[in-house]
Amino acid sequence: MMWLQSLAIFLTLGAILALVLRRTFIRYACKLIRGPSTPSWIFGNVLDFNRQDQAGDLDFKWMREFGPTWRLNGILGETILMTADPKAMHHAFQKYPDDYPKPADNIEIIRMYAGPGIIWSSGHVHQRHRRIMHPMFTAPQLRTYVPIFQRNIRKMNEMWRTELAAQPSGRSTTCVYTWLTRVALDIVGEAAFDYSFGALSNDSSDLLKVYTNMFVDTALYPAAVELLIRPFWRFLPKSFLGLMDYLPLKDIQRIRQIRKAFEKEASILLKHKTDDFLSGNDINKDLMSILVRANASENPKNRLSDAEMIAQMGSITIAGHDTTATTLSWLFFELARHPQWQEKLRDEIRTFRAAAVARGDITFSLEDLDSMTYCIAALKETLRYHPVGSNVRRVAEKDDIIPLQYPILSESGELLTEVPVYAGQEVWFTFCGYNRLSQIWGDNADVWDPSRFLGRDDRKQVGVGVFASLMTFSCGPQACIGWRFSVMESQVAIAEILESFAFSLPVDEPEIQRLPSAVMNPGVMAPCVRGKLELGAQLPLQISFAE
Repeated sequence: MMWLQSLAIFLTLGAILALVLRRTFIRYACKLIRGPSTPSWIFGNVLDFNRQDQAGDLDFKWMREFGPTWRLNGILGETILMTADPKAMHHAFQKYPDDYPKPADNIEIIRMYAGPGIIWSSGHVHQRHRRIMHPMFTAPQLRTYVPIFQRNIRKMNEMWRTELAAQPSGRSTTCVYTWLTRVALDIVGEAAFDYSFGALSNDSSDLLKVYTNMFVDTALYPAAVELLIRPFWRFLPKSFLGLMDYLPLKDIQRIRQIRKAFEKEASILLKHKTDDFLSGNDINKDLMSILVRANASENPKNRLSDAEMIAQMGSITIAGHDTTATTLSWLFFELARHPQWQEKLRDEIRTFRAAAVARGDITFSLEDLDSMTYCIAALKETLRYHPVGSNVRRVAEKDDIIPLQYPILSESGELLTEVPVYAGQEVWFTFCGYNRLSQIWGDNADVWDPSRFLGRDDRKQVGVGVFASLMTFSCGPQACIGWRFSVMESQVAIAEILESFAFSLPVDEPEIQRLPSAVMNPGVMAPCVRGKLELGAQLPLQISFAE
């Protein structure tokens, strides 16, 4: 028997040694991947990345220098793999998503914003959330939202007409971003919750107040001390992480204020919806009504807790409002810079309007919108060129080998077709980098040019993503559940707005910055102080009546 014990001890020690050697080899192999120099051992490249002037500038710089995949240095010497490679993204998001979850601090920040909703959840919990919420995003249900989109956008258009009519020149310079965030907020409130934010009418609700400039206030240029402590959250028990709500950091307190405001309104809304259902008066098709009906099921797999139900209001509003408004803002900005494209889109819209009137319709049908090839091409190009989320972070659950579509050179000059990662290592996926890969999008990938999507068959491309081979909405089991909602809302907005209004750059054209916050909001820089914002997220454009 002694020899069996000795053999067991020998095999155990051998397994431990093999594991240590494997981990050492993988860490060493990661170090052989090229990357930028480290300005600070404490912060690595993390501080510079979070303080860049324009979101994506460093991503693009490093891509040009090292190829689509490179190594970064993290906090206290940690190794980070950063990649724009489509095969790597398919591996992590589509093929093995459970092996690449969000980092603990990322999950906790999402919980701080919105609670335990769909954008917070992962694994089986996310699948349950997604299954229950799916009825809101089916094709027949999405069609019912088109009149909501049109009604709210026309309301905004009437307000613009009134403003322009008061101007002798018939022109007005206004913050298009502010207007679009308001109309998008009213749309998501009505469609998702049968709720009025009162954003266009500028009602001073508590929720509207705390929501304004949310990402600029909470995610832009985070404090160095916060960047330093967040990686250590992964070592804390989950039950302890809730205490992070009370950290004496300005942005954390602002995030908590946002969640509390959503929880207050959602609790009231949930009670009203539940009472309607129990009394037999539930005839609404909004998300909250769907969730209430689903929760009446006896099957626990089809139910959400009250906390999860309440969290969906913040989750859907955050994911579905600012993202669409930001994309549309960048679209009209690019059309102001490219008047020839603006005219192409307007001519196309008016052609379809004439056809709609001829058949007796007063509104565009969904088929009309889907047939506007120039409008769709401009939308796709804006989603490519100005992705709302510039990058996402994941962490490897175990040692792994990530395959590459586009090989890279190692420090020794070896051509690498795959890269190793070790358990616990962060992997940063740069969506803005992928969206500008010349291998996929051509030599003019750094130029806004909608013509690249004219006649393009996305099904034959090597890219990934749920829409137009773009990673803007991510891909895989946790891709944005509301991406079709966002695309349809944008299609309606483009058609309704461009038909009546023309956009141009202001005479004293300000410098517009892609803000490196949680969402790539546009911002106006102060004329004398680099890095200082004026009035939060802004995008002023000159508006006039379209001829």
